[in-house]
Amino acid sequence: MQKPKTFRPWVPGQASLLPASPSEWLSADHQVYFLLDLVDELDLSAIVIPAQAKDSRGEKGFDPRMMTLLLLYAYCIGVVSSRRIERSCYEDLAFRVLTGNQQPDHSRISEFRRRNLEVLSELFVQILRLCQTAGMVSLGHVALDGTKVQANASKHKAMRNERMLKAEAQLEKEIKELMRRAELLDAQEDGKYGKGKLGSDLPEELRRRQDRLEKIRQARQALEAEAAAAAARDRAKQAGAAEAAAADAAASDADASEQQKLRDKAVKAQEKAEAAKDLAIEKAKEAGLEPQGLEPQAADAMPHRGLAHRADGSPTAAAQRNFTDPGSHIMKSDGNLLQGYNCQAAVDGDHQVIVAMGVSNQSPDPEHLVPMLERTIANTAQIPRTFIADVGYWSEENATACEKRGVDPHIATGRQPHGKPPPPIHGPIPKDLDAKGWMARKLRKKEGREIYARRKTIVEPVFGQTKEARGLRRFLLRGLQKVNGEWLLWGMTHNINKLWRHLKKQRLQEAMAMG
Repeated sequence: MQKPKTFRPWVPGQASLLPASPSEWLSADHQVYFLLDLVDELDLSAIVIPAQAKDSRGEKGFDPRMMTLLLLYAYCIGVVSSRRIERSCYEDLAFRVLTGNQQPDHSRISEFRRRNLEVLSELFVQILRLCQTAGMVSLGHVALDGTKVQANASKHKAMRNERMLKAEAQLEKEIKELMRRAELLDAQEDGKYGKGKLGSDLPEELRRRQDRLEKIRQARQALEAEAAAAAARDRAKQAGAAEAAAADAAASDADASEQQKLRDKAVKAQEKAEAAKDLAIEKAKEAGLEPQGLEPQAADAMPHRGLAHRADGSPTAAAQRNFTDPGSHIMKSDGNLLQGYNCQAAVDGDHQVIVAMGVSNQSPDPEHLVPMLERTIANTAQIPRTFIADVGYWSEENATACEKRGVDPHIATGRQPHGKPPPPIHGPIPKDLDAKGWMARKLRKKEGREIYARRKTIVEPVFGQTKEARGLRRFLLRGLQKVNGEWLLWGMTHNINKLWRHLKKQRLQEAMAMG
């Protein structure tokens, strides 16, 4: 008679199922052990020193180095919710090894991230420099691209300027009617609401409308301030262009009348720019905000949202603002509209290491190229040999900016139908070829085609790995500055993953070489 099939022992109540040492809980090459070694390579003094300076009385806090590694590992594997991180500290062996079998609750994790977000963002450059030391970054080919990521806000919570004005008028009318009815009822039944009651004791229906009116009014004033600031920036650019034209005319010894005409135009443009700036400051004060982008910006500063406005600086009827996350904006992504941010990344071609990152709430890409190039140079302390970008970044100013910095730009000037090769080059170079024609001709040559073709294998996989493999669908935090910090967290942990795998592969190759 055949014996019945037997199985491995299964005793859930067994006293111990794990080795005595946590170092044996995971494989020797696990990423957690890599991070535990990495902590000694990072300068965490900006996080540790403020924590040590706190009052020593009361309950002992968690080690800030452990909390930092906890967040980094969580982002490495795409577990970013503070509640999910807390649960993993109980249920996931890797998290338990990393924390030394400690379980910080979600509120502490969230507060640590909020309080140290800016300092955590600065680790991006430290980790990038480790990648450079490991020989993973050569800056031979750097590709730039952007992706739209949904904000922690619904597009249905955005309101157009036209609708705000109508809603304000309607609510004011309803409030007046409710006040009139309340006065009539009060006269008939004095005790219904009570004598001498304050505004906080108004009927609920009236309070609700007043609260809504106040929120809409604040949003409209902020929208007007943002539109006035955008108009002021545009006027400043026009004044600068007019001044440059007048200077060029003077340098070229143009006709005296023509020079005077250009000087007069420059003076008028400057007067309009000053008036627009004064209006922007006034509108910002009315809204209780600081004026944005009115002073000259650093070369690596990301562009401000170019809110649609009229000539007088007022917002157009279609201009809108989101109540949940005012820093976000309606953007097109894959043919759909989302409430989100434009997230930029410059990636080195050797190992897909991100060398620069940035976030803006402006949807068009051209104004992002120069800031991202500046950040690439600053972060790596090197100048890229080639800088590759798609047609969304093309402008003559961007091509010139790259060349002035000693960078060879490869920026598409038009869209090529999928699967259709570019037309061949025939004949000599035309004498009247402009900058766009030069760039188009450059990318049609064999070398230019080969370099530009690398763009889709350098930067696009990074967005795929971040959004599809690790699950970045929407940001957790709100506000442009916080979202920028969160985007840097995603980027630095992408580089940590690349560094860990690169060193792991090196060790394997060395072991195989030694037999």
